[in-house]
Formats: sequence, C-alpha cells, structure tokens
Amino acid sequence: MAERSRGWARAVRGLLLDVSGVLYDSGAGGGVPIAGSAEAVRRIKASGLKLQLCTNETQATREDFVRKLRAMGFDISVAQVTAPAPAACRLLRERGLRPHLLVHDGLVPEFAEIDKTNPNCVVLGDAAENFTYANLNEAFRLLIGMEKPVLISLGKGRYYKETDGLKLDVGAYMKALEYACDIQAEVVGKPAKRFFESALAELGVPPEQAIMIGDDIVSDVGGAQQCGMRALQVRTGKYRPSDENHPEVKPDAYVNNLAEAVDIILQEL
Repeated sequence: MAERSRGWARAVRGLLLDVSGVLYDSGAGGGVPIAGSAEAVRRIKASGLKLQLCTNETQATREDFVRKLRAMGFDISVAQVTAPAPAACRLLRERGLRPHLLVHDGLVPEFAEIDKTNPNCVVLGDAAENFTYANLNEAFRLLIGMEKPVLISLGKGRYYKETDGLKLDVGAYMKALEYACDIQAEVVGKPAKRFFESALAELGVPPEQAIMIGDDIVSDVGGAQQCGMRALQVRTGKYRPSDENHPEVKPDAYVNNLAEAVDIILQEL
C-alpha cells in the first residue's frame, strides 16, 4: 500500500512518532532498537522536518526514558517527548485533585510536586508488577468509597510488545476498575484528542501538515486521524495482520517499519 499510494507523504512539516514498537521493542535490559530506526531519526532531524515523540510510556520519568533512548543511539531530548504523566500533573493541579497512585515505581518521581494526602482520585499507569490484587483492590476501595469517583488513566492500550512477547497494558486494568466501580475513566494519553493536541502544539505544526507513525491501530492511528492528521501503521511492534481488517480505523498507509516511512516522506520533500 505504501508503494501504491503516496499522496499521504506530501506537504509534511513535522512527524509525531510512537516509541515502543516503532523505535524499539521494550524488554529485559531496557529493550532493543528496531533495525534502521535510529538512523531514521537522524535522517528526519537532518532533513529539517520537526520531530516529536508521542508516547504512552508510563514506566519511567521522561528524563530516564530519554537516557535509555540515547543509550540505544537515538538523538532525542526531553523537550521532544510528549508523555502522559506531565499532562496528568497539569490536570491534577487545574482541578485540585489529590491522587492515589497505582503506577510503576519508576514513574513516581513525576508526581513529586503533587499533593497526595487524603486522595480524592486514582491515577492509573502501566504499573507492571505493581498490578497485584492487593493494589488493584486498594484502588477499587478508594474509588467505590468516593461520592464522585475520579479515575484518571495514563492511556488505554490493551497490550504492547516486549522482546519476550506481548504484555497486558494499562487499559485492561482500567476496564476492570471501570466495571467494578460502574464509572468511566478519564484517559490522559493516546488516543485522547487533548493529548494529541498537546503533542502538535509542542511540535509547532498544524495537524494537516503532520503525520503520526505508530504500531497501535486504535491509539496511534485512530487517535491521530481524529485530530485531522495523517497516520501510518508500521508492521513492527504490536502490529498484527488482523489490524489491516479493522472495522473502524484505516491508516493512510501501512509501512514495514519507520525507516521505510522516512524513505518515502523524504522523497516527497
């Protein structure tokens, strides 16, 4: 499809890139870069195109996340990362919310300046091994005991890929708490429109001149298209052949990997 229809590649000024499944596969030892992805990022930057990473990463602070990416060979700065935790902190401050955190230990420092006494909401992230029965039940009890329960989820992904296979993502646990408490979570992160709008503002490019590249057919592709962007799905990461028959979301193109997408885009510049 990428070869047959390239109209999507024209008049581009900036790229939003998903990270896990596009730049690298997470896993033991921090994960491994996907072949050609570090060079693709270098080519984007050398071309003059604007670049922003738009990630639902919630297992580390942005600083630690960028250190890991740089160690893999990616020339990325903290300012080039749009992530859910800083967006959630802004929301908490705006609304005077005090969170109970059910998140990964590595993400806790992002909330250091937030008042967490006497919680009046629950913030849920990709807590990985912290998703124990006891921890989920504690979050449930807090929510069910609130007159107006507020559950804020740092994404709604169903699963993601690590080097040893697919892993349950935060969305599965979000749905469990929604069901148990008969509430609807507020999602901060992809595919929320407000999150993509923040990423575009940081990119400094209007949606019609930006392309989102991701491996998640719903969160990456569907979310970006709802904001007026073009969106590509890579056949790396969590991509599965069944994605190409999705009943609602149709990418502007499929590409085998980030390197192929960049090849085509740069040919159109």
